Amino acid sequence: MAEIVNLRQARKQKARDEKLRVAEQNRALHGRSKAEKEHDRLTADKSEKFVAGHRREKPADPDRQ
Repeated sequence: MAEIVNLRQARKQKARDEKLRVAEQNRALHGRSKAEKEHDRLTADKSEKFVAGHRREKPADPDRQ
């Protein structure tokens, strides 16, 4: 005999499985470790300081007018 399947439960389980599959794809695409994020932040800070240090004119100091 065939197994009896509750269609409502099967539909909900299929939706849950699809949601998990999409979440796994997003983690692979967008997920980065804390170390990777910190490395990128430090690299951006270092390059900004380098550029700022080589400007011909210093930015105006808001306290001195």
